[in-house]
Amino acid sequence: MRPDLAARPARGDGADGGAADAPRALEAHVVVCGLGGLGLRIVETLHHRGEPVVVVDDDRGHGRGAHVLETWGVPLIEADPTVPGSLDAAGLDTARAVVCVMAGAQGELRNLHVALHVRERRPDVRVVTSLGNAAIGRAVAADPGPGAVLDVAALVTPALVEACLRSPVHALDVAGTRFIAAGTTARSPATLRALYGDLAPLAATAAASGTTLLCPSRDHRVAAGDRVTVLGTDAELAEAGVGTTTTPTPRRRPTTRRGAGHDPDAAHGRAGPPARAVAAVLALARESDRGLRWAIAALVGLLVVSTTVITVGYHYPDGRGLGVVDALYFTVESVATVGFGDFSFADQAVWLRLWAVFLMLAGVVTTAIPIAFFTDMLISRRLSATAGRRAASAFVGHVVIIGLGAVGVSVAEALHGRGCDVVVVESDPANRHLPRARALGIPVVFGDATTATPLRDARVDRAAAVAVTTSDDMANIETGLAVRDLLGQRDADVPVVLRLFDRELARTVAQRFGFGSVRSIVELAAPWFVGAALGLDVLGTFPVHGQAFLLGRLRVGAGSDLDGLAMRDLSLRTRVVALRRITDGHGRTALEHPPRRDTRFAAGDEAFLVGPDDELLEVLARSRAATARAPTASARDTTGPGTP
Repeated sequence: MRPDLAARPARGDGADGGAADAPRALEAHVVVCGLGGLGLRIVETLHHRGEPVVVVDDDRGHGRGAHVLETWGVPLIEADPTVPGSLDAAGLDTARAVVCVMAGAQGELRNLHVALHVRERRPDVRVVTSLGNAAIGRAVAADPGPGAVLDVAALVTPALVEACLRSPVHALDVAGTRFIAAGTTARSPATLRALYGDLAPLAATAAASGTTLLCPSRDHRVAAGDRVTVLGTDAELAEAGVGTTTTPTPRRRPTTRRGAGHDPDAAHGRAGPPARAVAAVLALARESDRGLRWAIAALVGLLVVSTTVITVGYHYPDGRGLGVVDALYFTVESVATVGFGDFSFADQAVWLRLWAVFLMLAGVVTTAIPIAFFTDMLISRRLSATAGRRAASAFVGHVVIIGLGAVGVSVAEALHGRGCDVVVVESDPANRHLPRARALGIPVVFGDATTATPLRDARVDRAAAVAVTTSDDMANIETGLAVRDLLGQRDADVPVVLRLFDRELARTVAQRFGFGSVRSIVELAAPWFVGAALGLDVLGTFPVHGQAFLLGRLRVGAGSDLDGLAMRDLSLRTRVVALRRITDGHGRTALEHPPRRDTRFAAGDEAFLVGPDDELLEVLARSRAATARAPTASARDTTGPGTP
């Protein structure tokens, strides 16, 4: 093993005199590449569930994460996962899964690199990778090997949209049947069974104390005004008198605009002046019209041809000719029609004087056309920068999205699809997502959202909701406070949704600054990666009274911990939404919901459950625990039966 690839519990030597051998002693473990916020949360969930984990990361900025790993006793390989040998040091040959969640400017490229490398080395190992590029994601997902390609923006968008709309309704697809997790207010003091019948209660929050009880019993008593979230089909909810619809703000008028630009995420804060200059030139080239490019090509061609002609044909009275540099200078002087008098065609051959006439006329045309195109483009860019302010000036009751990154544009498209008016505030006029926003007719106001001017231009004070979705947590907090100051007395009526990456920071900000809708990207996305890494079927995630809930599907394995277990003996904080049983060798029964509590699981059953993320992942794993404990002949078998 290379010395620089030695594993250790994060800092210092291993507890048993050589942590470098720790990955070698592991079998059927999970290799996590990347120790950012998402990676650390994935490791935490796996470690607390008793899953062996090895982390590979070369970012020296993750000192806190390394210290946490040391506390947990999780080996850390301080190396670039894309470097040959780093994954071998992490025990790739005996791993059951590899999770790629590296962040940063080149994070997605590195995730792709590692995923392809692992698939080539171990076609049987489960590979879970974070990729936001839809085209590349589809190509990677087309590989028949086990694993998943997950787009973090797509995973977290539903929760952010629901927070913007203050929607207490979450639609869930359970084997083709639509279920709704709907929030409501208790009409009178009674038990949940008396109020809502057989609807599955997911959470109840006391209005007096603010205490939340997750997955309470149907016999739990609530007071009038308590918040309750229940789960059922549309018909069941309607019968119980629980509303399941929200009224979106009507869209005014669809328009279409064109635009383009470079990717600001790849260079923001890192690129030097040469890189920024190249990016600006490339952006200008992409925005330019085809006619401008042809005009510039014609001008360059004229200069090249004329320089060649004058070099060959121009002679002084003593017979000397012009060098290439002097010929180019004379050509530009003629095209520009400045005539300094230092060179003249007066004493030249007739054919060269005729060429001079053509050169001056062609020069006028080939210089005038690019100037016209440039003028038009500059005016268009200026008009484009002000068009968003003009369009937003007529909006009332709209949703303002601050930050047009991958998450921001996904949220904007989802809200637009629900019929809402949307205005975007973005600091970068060359943002690569601008064409997607403009194609939907979404006005974009340019400016720094931490200041009041662009917020006023976006009419934040008349908005129905504001979502702050930039990739900078500190900027999001500052922007949220600026938005709240601008809202004034309307602060309590307008949801201000903050996207924060770190889950602990999200909870602290919500409590300290009083924001009611702070969503942690890590909290929402991590369960998907954990479930995919373990071969579990995580079908969805949604917030319930501030707690991340999962919808999962399990297939009960023969001899597993759930085989023969009564549903009433399942975890108290999970709910079996529906059950599908095998009746014979030809198929399954119709979906049974809600199943009876005295029903016992049997091998082959397909059950759909909801519950808090940690507990539901534990239940899903128990359905395959027997297979995971059994000795296997290959790494593929370690994922257990029924792996999707």
